[in-house]
Amino acid sequence: MQALLDQFLDYVVLERGLSENTQSAYVADLELFLAFLRESSVRSINSVTRDHVLSFLLQEKDRGMATRSIARRLVAIKVFFRYLAQEGLLKENITDAMDSPKLWKVLPDTLSYEEVERLLRQPDLSRPLGVRDHAILETFYGSGLRVSEICTLRIDNLRLDDGYLRCIGKGNKERVVPVSATARDSVIRYTEEVRPGHVQDELERTLFLTRRGTPFSRKGIWKLIKQHSLAAGIHKNVTPHTLRHSFATHLLSNGAPLRMIQEMLGHADIATTQVYTHVDSSRLKAVHEQFHPRA
Repeated sequence: MQALLDQFLDYVVLERGLSENTQSAYVADLELFLAFLRESSVRSINSVTRDHVLSFLLQEKDRGMATRSIARRLVAIKVFFRYLAQEGLLKENITDAMDSPKLWKVLPDTLSYEEVERLLRQPDLSRPLGVRDHAILETFYGSGLRVSEICTLRIDNLRLDDGYLRCIGKGNKERVVPVSATARDSVIRYTEEVRPGHVQDELERTLFLTRRGTPFSRKGIWKLIKQHSLAAGIHKNVTPHTLRHSFATHLLSNGAPLRMIQEMLGHADIATTQVYTHVDSSRLKAVHEQFHPRA
């Protein structure tokens, strides 16, 4: 990979005629990226995935790097990969669909697969509240909903036999979201065994209820997730959006089409420049089952 970097630098000097400052910035940024890949045991440029690039940029964010500098790192990587693809040295340019810089202003931590498993195992399924909390966490990670969408999700929105739900997102727009198999099973258990004991008003149709029989507030959901993430020994700043972002990142790293992810999330940050494209529920469900690790 170092030889490829040297070849690229010859290209930007001899053919692109970039300034010395730009050349130096590319060298610094790309050498750091290659060092990260070596530490991650990546030995071939064709083994690099979107997840590697995202992890590198998140590492820079965690080190306190400014948004502008992170954006510059991503630009350098994209230019490097574009060059390799043009020269036939790269099988697939995995950075083509990666949007830049504004993303890093608000990008939350993302959980690894192992951390997600630890979090989902945390609720005590021998207790009613554990069954409820497990259903909430599975729904977050299995569908990528916003916290406001979880709070307002209604029983009438569920189509669990068909493997999807409907939710009302930003701008009062309804969308269809596939549900992972494990999330579906968790929600069914919750609705059958736990929710009836929490209902105080027979007219209440909100899915997830507190022990007092009232819908959750966003702060209440935030506290629930924080409690379980700390108990699971996860030291990242885990918020509702962390689970939503992990949902999208894991789909993307497993090869799901970016536009399908955008559809599932409902104009998510991960594809800010993509035009919203309507996809029917059966196609969404098929994509979700193919690419989601818990489908």
